[in-house]
Amino acid sequence: MLEYIKTFFTDYTVRNVALGSALLGILSGALGVYAVLRKRSLVGDAISHAALPGIALAFMLTQSRSPLILLAGAFVAGWIGMLMVSGVVNISRIKDDTALGIILSVFFGFGLVLLTFIQKIPDARQAGLDKYLFGQAATLMQGDVILMAILSAVSFLMMYLFWKEFKLLTFDPNYGSSLGFPMRLIDIMQITLIVIAIVIGLQTVGVVLMSAMIIAPAAAARQWTDRLFMMVLLSALFGAFAGVSGALLSSTTSKLPTGPVIVLVITIIVIFSMLFAPNRGIVWKYFQFHRHKMRITMQTVLLELYYLSIKHNYRTKSYSLTLLQAITPDRIGVKKNLRELERRGWVRLFGSSEWALTDAGFEHAQKITEKTSQE
Repeated sequence: MLEYIKTFFTDYTVRNVALGSALLGILSGALGVYAVLRKRSLVGDAISHAALPGIALAFMLTQSRSPLILLAGAFVAGWIGMLMVSGVVNISRIKDDTALGIILSVFFGFGLVLLTFIQKIPDARQAGLDKYLFGQAATLMQGDVILMAILSAVSFLMMYLFWKEFKLLTFDPNYGSSLGFPMRLIDIMQITLIVIAIVIGLQTVGVVLMSAMIIAPAAAARQWTDRLFMMVLLSALFGAFAGVSGALLSSTTSKLPTGPVIVLVITIIVIFSMLFAPNRGIVWKYFQFHRHKMRITMQTVLLELYYLSIKHNYRTKSYSLTLLQAITPDRIGVKKNLRELERRGWVRLFGSSEWALTDAGFEHAQKITEKTSQE
């Protein structure tokens, strides 16, 4: 850990890559929440792939490899691609996911054709444009990081100013329209911010992997909370952690690409969240299920003793373990449940295998039956 911290402060390239990746993770994570909640997980994939022909056309028109010019072309192409998706959905019966898939494949195919054409131009300046496919974080300069910081700041300012409108758009756009909000314009604004997040990430993780930076942090955050603000905060933190960790890890091994490492880190975060997040985690649900099952079976044993006591009009009468096992559905777990009931002071053992309710156990079982009858 100390070695990574030292590298961050002493190595110019690593510092730029780590800061740029952190900014990318924060912005894409925060904005990705809206894509996930609106069930538009393909948005990141479509925009990033739609940006490729914009990069190629920007180079062909300007003959410049300036990141600012290329990313401006990517922004225009990505924005046009999303407008086309909205147009197709609005004027036809095609659904969002189908329209996104169409735009993704058409734009990406067009971009690959343009890249192939550019590579045949006898000019050394076009070399390296294909790096935008998988990213080349090591090429980030201080100016690029500053530009990313400015765009991120503007995006977060817009998120803050239109927080209420974005929330309405996410959960109930029809209600927002009934209140007089221009939901169509707000939708375009939200898409524009997502396009900005994707465009600034192309140089870091590339066209192919950028969709993971939009979806994965939000998917991980969704496992931990039901509140929008907390989900945005967690998603941004997960994205930042993945960005910085991926940048520092890739710096330790020669020729290890930063983008894929960042995606692997955020994938690990998603898997961990899916397994261990409270309430939604698979492992959490597993233990909750068995805990609930144990509570139900223990309650069943207690009630069986209660009904036997009522039948014989003798609340502290003892009954054999064999009898209890015979009348209880979960025969194997009866003895274990009796031990737990004994620990709680609701039953007591007579001899080696005779069990009876205590006064406290009788009263507790009585409360359960009364509550059940009321329901």
